[in-house]
Amino acid sequence: MAMTTRFLMMTCCAAMMAACSGGGEASSPKGGGDASLQETLADPAPEGEVALNVEVLADGLDVPWSIAFLPNGDILFTERAGRMRVIRDGELVPEPVAGVPEVLAYNQGGLFDILLHPDFEENGVLYISYAHGTEKANATRLARAVFDGSSLSGLEVLYDAKPLKDTGHHYGARMVWGGDGKLYMTIGEGSKYKEKAQDMTSSFGSVIRLNEDGSIPDDNPTFGDGERPELFTKGHRNPQGLAYDAERDILWENEHGPRGGDEINIIERGNNYGWPLATYGIDYNGAKISPFTEYEGTTQPVKYWTPSIGVSGLAVYRGDLFEGWDGDLLAGGLSGAALHHIIMEGNEPVGEERYLLDRGERVRDVRVGPDGAIYVATEGGRNEAGTGKILRLTPQ
Repeated sequence: MAMTTRFLMMTCCAAMMAACSGGGEASSPKGGGDASLQETLADPAPEGEVALNVEVLADGLDVPWSIAFLPNGDILFTERAGRMRVIRDGELVPEPVAGVPEVLAYNQGGLFDILLHPDFEENGVLYISYAHGTEKANATRLARAVFDGSSLSGLEVLYDAKPLKDTGHHYGARMVWGGDGKLYMTIGEGSKYKEKAQDMTSSFGSVIRLNEDGSIPDDNPTFGDGERPELFTKGHRNPQGLAYDAERDILWENEHGPRGGDEINIIERGNNYGWPLATYGIDYNGAKISPFTEYEGTTQPVKYWTPSIGVSGLAVYRGDLFEGWDGDLLAGGLSGAALHHIIMEGNEPVGEERYLLDRGERVRDVRVGPDGAIYVATEGGRNEAGTGKILRLTPQ
């Protein structure tokens, strides 16, 4: 795309953001920040100092995408190709879970996240996100069903991202319960539709907020006339991690930048996180996406990576198995092929270290188990079938 056309599109996005920002009289937004940071490559984080025991719970998997822990000790996980699997008593159950809906297993699309209902132990309800539709008309979909230990039943579709898109990229699809009992889910901006991250009539490039039955809460924030009522925040690229920190009462999110500019954000109602008006990255072909790293009316990331690590999965460590880690953040790295431990002081990152470097495996998801161990989903190559693993990490 020519730079003149790109600049005009950004100008339109800026005008749209000014018109759609909630509350008060819209001011004329201005860009700023240090554009040289978009091409200033930071040194990689050092190797972590804690020696790890690495236990392989399952292998030979096809892009394992998400991990969930059941009250009875079982572990559920998804494979992006469209399978849900169970690890029971430390062993992978050979048969996949029955009743999983058909998914669009295309490019980055497939079966994504699992989220247990807060009363799962009583009702057996879980939520799944997945790519639905065709290569030319698809969306991130949210559904719920009842899980009996071996199969899903009573599948109910609750939400589809709007509008449909004709790409197999940037679905988002991470889910979490907030402290308010609402369901939060990320929606990517479809890659080539980046400007829709600033279009409030679209759910692209957002974190949405729903009631447990998929209906829209009455107290969602407002963004302007014609807005999507499910919107909680906008201005995201491809959010691949979402975690609620009950002790801090913070909703953390991470997302892929382009070539540089991966981010960690604190998600707050009604905020605009700037994509593509402001970014700490550049396009894959080296072109500028925006001349700005900051933009008036948008929220800065808590942390960013340039170059990108391909950030994916996010967890808040709570526990004492890993001494001194309580309250720190954990994030997977796809392009960086590492588990990143982000050392926190209050709400601010003050350090970082990397683990699993010697394995050369892309880390797709990271979770903290009820036992305080860290569980990660990995894949051996770029979307390479049969190379995925579920690992359990403990300190030696």
